[in-house]
Amino acid sequence: MKKSELFAAHLLSWFDSNKREMPWRETKDPYKIWLSEVMLQQTQVNTVRDYYLRFIERFPTIESLAGADEDDVLKYWEGLGYYSRVRNFQTAVREVEETYGSVPADGEKFLALKGVGPYTRGAVMSIAFNLPYPAVDGNVFRVFSRLDDDPTDTAKPAARKHFEEKVMQVMPERAGDFNEALMELGATVCTPRNPICMLCPVNEHCEAFEAGTVLERPVKIKKLKRKELRYKVMLIVNDAGQLLITQRPKSGLLGGMWQFPMFDEDMATGDIEEILDMKLADDKEKFVHVTHGFTHLDWLLDVYIARTTDEASGDYRFMALEEKEKYTFPVSMTKIFDRYQAGK
Repeated sequence: MKKSELFAAHLLSWFDSNKREMPWRETKDPYKIWLSEVMLQQTQVNTVRDYYLRFIERFPTIESLAGADEDDVLKYWEGLGYYSRVRNFQTAVREVEETYGSVPADGEKFLALKGVGPYTRGAVMSIAFNLPYPAVDGNVFRVFSRLDDDPTDTAKPAARKHFEEKVMQVMPERAGDFNEALMELGATVCTPRNPICMLCPVNEHCEAFEAGTVLERPVKIKKLKRKELRYKVMLIVNDAGQLLITQRPKSGLLGGMWQFPMFDEDMATGDIEEILDMKLADDKEKFVHVTHGFTHLDWLLDVYIARTTDEASGDYRFMALEEKEKYTFPVSMTKIFDRYQAGK
């Protein structure tokens, strides 16, 4: 048996005995596998499980999601973050329904869909259809960097192609299981810190293990600087105890979601009143400070409570507290709302 065949055999044998139970591993429906991959991007497995089951119960087929209202879809995504993922997913699903009727078992057609990149293509095509496509994510970068003691800088764009070629050189007939096994190995054994090398099923194939350089791989030189953006958030309460809210623009960060009025941290009250077309009482009080992190930036939010007797106008409306579930709020605003309710 060739070295590459032996490696794949050892890895698949371990995977067959040790793979974690996950609801999306109980189906070969390409729509459901695709959904799981979209949800798992930048989100931990344990967080995704319940969201996946709820989403599938509400939108069990391509047809049900394609015909759904976007606000309803966003509601079932609320809390997972990175909302462009689900918007792109619904757009792509609608194209699939209109053009193909079902998810095409064709890598190029699938790759052309909105929001589908090389990793998603590789995962869905291999797991759903057993087509030989690589699915290189952070786990696979790490596993192959260590297997070959490879110093390639994984932050460089060319690194993906480099590691995809490595995966294809050893991919067996069980393409989907092999891709899942690589991801599973990276997630549970070949971890970034404290890898369990002595229990690794392929440690005899691992050059970094032999060289003692496991923790030096993968190499990632590029450092992303985080930005801090400071805002003033206004919890504006009317005589009925309702809170003023507004909808974010459809495009951009958290597009189309609802929030409490948010302004630059130094904006004066008079300017805020002019924007809102509303008079605020003089007894504004700082309520709480909330920090929320995104991938490359942090929101630092100073939250104030203010009262008004005016009606909402323009892009603003008042929301009764019990109506909150009708609106899709980002996590940062939900944190503020929960603190407000707890302090009432």
